Amino acid sequence: MTAEPIRYGCLSMTGELRRVLVRPPRAGDLHGWQGCGWRAAPDPAGIVREHEALCAHLEEAGVEVVVTQSPAEGNPDAIYVYDPVLVADEGAILLNPGKECRRGEPAALAADLERAGVAIVGRLEGAAHAEGGDFLRLDLNTLLVGRGYRTNDAGIVAVRLLLPALEVIAFDLPHWRGRGEVMHLLSLLSPLAPDLVVAYPPLLPVRLAELLEARGIEIVPVPDEEFESMGPNVLALAPRVALAVDGNPETRKRLERAGVEVEVYAGEELSKGDGGPTCLTQPLLRAG
Repeated sequence: MTAEPIRYGCLSMTGELRRVLVRPPRAGDLHGWQGCGWRAAPDPAGIVREHEALCAHLEEAGVEVVVTQSPAEGNPDAIYVYDPVLVADEGAILLNPGKECRRGEPAALAADLERAGVAIVGRLEGAAHAEGGDFLRLDLNTLLVGRGYRTNDAGIVAVRLLLPALEVIAFDLPHWRGRGEVMHLLSLLSPLAPDLVVAYPPLLPVRLAELLEARGIEIVPVPDEEFESMGPNVLALAPRVALAVDGNPETRKRLERAGVEVEVYAGEELSKGDGGPTCLTQPLLRAG
């Protein structure tokens, strides 16, 4: 009897990416860009082209791309599918976004996850708020979380209770430009291998910088001029194989000097809501 294929499980953020969930941008949802705080109106045709090209990059890398079918109901932020859900080896936890216009996304994605064969093992509700961009799986036993305006103390406690086998370490995120700006933990750094991250050191919490140093994790620093153009937002396709938004040449050079193979995609329209490749993808399955 043939065993059922494994359809989900993420023990790290740098193992070989095998299966990913995406939500294509739809013209009918883009009118909400101002209410969601996008920097400018996205071009409907351009953003679709960029997303199709992003999916093509993933498929060329051997990744199964699972496309959502649930409605976004006029919410352009919904293309950033990393934020409503946290996928661990046990299954998916439906989060509860701190950003009000995104509160309906976890329930909508529940149907997509079930269609994809992903078990839902918990959900956050009420005053417990958390967004996926604030969670970073550092290793088999450690989950880092950014405490900021999108993820609160109650949300962190709820995730700890749902994932008791993990050490969940929280760090206060910088105020930066306040509640209206996106400031996730993954705005500051992305893991590229068990011993390597790309990061913007000036905004790293001190205790986080000390933890990385203590664990022997090298930082590839993003220059000042490439921080806000998604320099630290890089998706690991495999250890030291990365997908990044085009337009950060110095960061790319530094990554390549650190032994990282870098692929890029055009993301001018996709990033108008301040989201890069980690935001636009929800890994469902990675190699151990």
